[in-house]
Amino acid sequence: MKIQNYLTIALSGLFVLFFSVWCFFGSTPDYSESERRQLATMPEISWQSVSSGEFAKKFEEYTTDRFPLRDGWRSIKAFSRLTLFMQAENNNIYVKDGHISKLEYPMNKNMLDYAANLFSKLQQKHFPNNKAYIAIIPDKNKYLAELKFDYDEFYNYIYSKMPYCTPIKIDEFLSADDYYYTDSHWKQERITDVAKHIANSMGTDIPEEYVLLKLDTKFKGVYAGQSALKVNGDDINYLTNSVIEKLKVTGASAVYDMKKAESKDPYEFFLSGNQPLVKIENVNSGNSKRLIVFRDSFASSIMPLLAQSYSEVVMVDLRYMNSAILDQFVDFENSDILFLYSTSVLNNSTSMK
Repeated sequence: MKIQNYLTIALSGLFVLFFSVWCFFGSTPDYSESERRQLATMPEISWQSVSSGEFAKKFEEYTTDRFPLRDGWRSIKAFSRLTLFMQAENNNIYVKDGHISKLEYPMNKNMLDYAANLFSKLQQKHFPNNKAYIAIIPDKNKYLAELKFDYDEFYNYIYSKMPYCTPIKIDEFLSADDYYYTDSHWKQERITDVAKHIANSMGTDIPEEYVLLKLDTKFKGVYAGQSALKVNGDDINYLTNSVIEKLKVTGASAVYDMKKAESKDPYEFFLSGNQPLVKIENVNSGNSKRLIVFRDSFASSIMPLLAQSYSEVVMVDLRYMNSAILDQFVDFENSDILFLYSTSVLNNSTSMK
């Protein structure tokens, strides 16, 4: 028995020692491809950081991020928690009806206030007399999760803070299957009715005839990596017609950027992904209508559809362009304004400046 106990202790010690040495002296990546984020770095040691507890906190984050074979352990943990132990979620990631999604809860009124105050300052400074609209894109949690905030309360709170905007409600046109199974974004081929409703609500119209095409690459969205589960990728389909093919784009490589289709995030295929400022010109519009869109990444896939009705569309992403310099780049004269944002960005709005 003593030999067995000693052997158990020795093997356990060797296991801990081996992984500790690997952790501190081995080579680990600085970026997690699966999670699409930078991993924590070794914190600096100082009397202040140690005494305040900041060092201990950051060191724990560092060791968690840099543990050897981390992705493999993450997969084992996720499979065990969700499948073997039948838990509802793992690190706020859950699977339901074939969809992987992330809990977005609770509603953060401080964040909504921040967004609404920023938008109101823009309105007062740049377009006090323009027609303005707001369309809020629900997270797919609305159609999947049991634990979710009250979306009507969320919308009404924003609407009350932005009385200069006409609300455009789009929830009734959406379902969980209109979003990618492994990602948070919506599928372009499933939102033609959403685009038409938004266009009609702003007093214009868009064509309804498209050619459906599909990329060769498979799309494993942000939740595929965050879940640490083995999943099949989504297809990326896209729509085109004679109008979309002639759109001229500035600030992005193309309406449909084929180089981005082979990137780490193939959703960036739509208008080259997140860009601070993108202009879309439609020389064959037959009108002089202009639209300024304040947007997040969801707009990348719907704007090729909406742009068909305007002579020019200007897309502004306040996460990458500071609102203080907007007037140097955007002409607001004779333009309608559309705030097109997902609930997830509005509920975490300090990324906008």
